[in-house]
Amino acid sequence: MKAGLIMIVATVTTLRTVTAQPATPPQPDTATRGTGQTAGSRLDFSGVLYAHFLYRADTGLSRGANRFDVERAYLTFRMPAGSRTSIRITTDLYQQTTPGNDAYYRGWSVRAKYAYVQHTYLTGAKWRANARLGILQNVFIEHDEQFWPRWISQSPTERAGFFSSADVGIATAIAFPKKLGEVYATLTNGPGYTSRETDRFKDYAARVTVTPWGQSKSSLIQTASLSAWGYTGAVASKFVSGGVGQSGPIGSSLRRDRWGVHAGARSQRLTMGAEYAARIEEGEAGLNTAALPRTVTDSTIRLVSGYAIGRPLGDRSPLSLVGRYDRVTTNAAARGRYEVVIAGLIVDLSDAASLSFDYQENHPLNGPPIVPGKTYFAHCVVRF
Repeated sequence: MKAGLIMIVATVTTLRTVTAQPATPPQPDTATRGTGQTAGSRLDFSGVLYAHFLYRADTGLSRGANRFDVERAYLTFRMPAGSRTSIRITTDLYQQTTPGNDAYYRGWSVRAKYAYVQHTYLTGAKWRANARLGILQNVFIEHDEQFWPRWISQSPTERAGFFSSADVGIATAIAFPKKLGEVYATLTNGPGYTSRETDRFKDYAARVTVTPWGQSKSSLIQTASLSAWGYTGAVASKFVSGGVGQSGPIGSSLRRDRWGVHAGARSQRLTMGAEYAARIEEGEAGLNTAALPRTVTDSTIRLVSGYAIGRPLGDRSPLSLVGRYDRVTTNAAARGRYEVVIAGLIVDLSDAASLSFDYQENHPLNGPPIVPGKTYFAHCVVRF
């Protein structure tokens, strides 16, 4: 592992020297990005680093717990592969916390977050479109992260466990004429980029985003968008192979659907977003035996979220206030609910580096769906 990390660092250092680019924030990648034609074989390298210090303010044994942590380091490599075709590989440096695996190594590991080939198959004056194959973006999360700062916390749907931010499969993105929006659709394995395929079922998803004022001169109005997305999937039964004493193998799938709507707008002075989402899943109870037969359970999780980031002292001020509120219904039938509250101050150190001093709280409202938590953070993000 150490040898692998040394090789990656050496490679990145060399590439950085040869292909250094001006520091710019990462751009959303679900929309089309031109024709993919690049002179020669130039390698485009960029990255982002998330780090933080946290202090637990809970009651009980966890009170006073604190640590420094490097949450993520994403290194992105883009390169043309002939006319209108390109590749992207984004490595994900993360801390190993999986039980069992961390008994052997408790440090940081490297895995692929994105790794796909992209071909631009439509380059008209009005319409543009591309297709992708590999480890690619989830149907909605990256779009949400155009408005919400991921380095402070995961986006609402990801934090609520709706789905992974990336998966393995195929996708297409179609940009509308006159900057009126886009369609993004995926066909993926389903388990997410941290797992191999585990069954024969596939997940289908699509998002339609409309930007009615995409040609406005006001950045806040120009970026105002309305999105609707849907995700339909399935997972195999845990009794798919049967077993000794069971009533037989279960070949049917279990439902795994999600859908939602989102509205957002952003400018140098103000960024805001609101969303509603639902997660519908089937589960299993029993042992698939005569004494304890298999039964299928159905649960619906609902999410309502709103957030805003504003510069009260003006566009050029390095100070921003950030706030977010999530309410999650963990089971619509049992009415188990909890809320997430985030509030803080962002300080821009430069165009590519920022600090955030924020408070985050998980608070159960009805029943014990989550462990209550109160945490103070000092977050840092650096883009390069």
